[in-house]
Amino acid sequence: MSKAVALPINLSVGTFDSYLNTVGQMPKLTPEHEKELAVLYREHGDLDAARELVLSNLRFVAHIARGYSGYGLPLADIMQEGNVGLMKAVKRFDPDVGVRLVSFAVHWIRAEIHEYVIKNWRIVKVATTKAQRKLFFNLRKSKKGLGWLSKDDAEAIAENLDVDLKIVYEMEERLDGRDMAFDMPANDSSEDSVSAPVSYLEQQEADPALLLENSDWKGHKEGLLSDALADLDERSQDILKSRWLSEKKATLHDLAARYSVSAERIRQLEKNAMKKLKAAVVLEA
Repeated sequence: MSKAVALPINLSVGTFDSYLNTVGQMPKLTPEHEKELAVLYREHGDLDAARELVLSNLRFVAHIARGYSGYGLPLADIMQEGNVGLMKAVKRFDPDVGVRLVSFAVHWIRAEIHEYVIKNWRIVKVATTKAQRKLFFNLRKSKKGLGWLSKDDAEAIAENLDVDLKIVYEMEERLDGRDMAFDMPANDSSEDSVSAPVSYLEQQEADPALLLENSDWKGHKEGLLSDALADLDERSQDILKSRWLSEKKATLHDLAARYSVSAERIRQLEKNAMKKLKAAVVLEA
């Protein structure tokens, strides 16, 4: 549904005022025409009718979206989410109930916007349950300033929303908290800077004894490989070095031309040399 009636208006281009001007020019529908279009879509799957229903109500989505401008999120994104809600409402709208589409769509528009705000207002989510989401939006409206709630205000909110007073205070702390970056900025070298959360994570491979052991073992294996390579005949050494150790690696055909043999013969010599290396390293390890 949402893909089939994709909107021809790009909210990322231009200003909010220009978008409002565009959607404001969309013709309003009479109740009769709106019902006719809704019936066409419901009964016959007429996507042009659904498209007209959506476009004619975009101004209403913009009006609702402006009420969420105080959350610090891009207004264009909020309106896009509201438009998704409008399209979902069109899909579920029953013209026989006797209400206008705009009245039916309010729930779907706000639901999509609420979901977007909750997911994106903070990196760490401030509300997860349905009750917390209700408190989140109502608490935002109830707070009259930037200061903390008074005891009377908190008790009034708890009573109006039928929640525990403790929950009101917990949500207020979440609203007034600030996000902290997981990593500190690269240029943050001040002495009184706060350590980021990443500073408290245990580095499992930072054990000095383990690092020294790994370094010694790596050097030991490299020595075994070097000794095993030296025990090979000159041609086998040259093939392995040319194929695996040189900066510009040779192909089988390059080496075949060098030794006047077939590429298959070079592949066999390489395979045999690899077996000898592996056997020597395993035996000494």
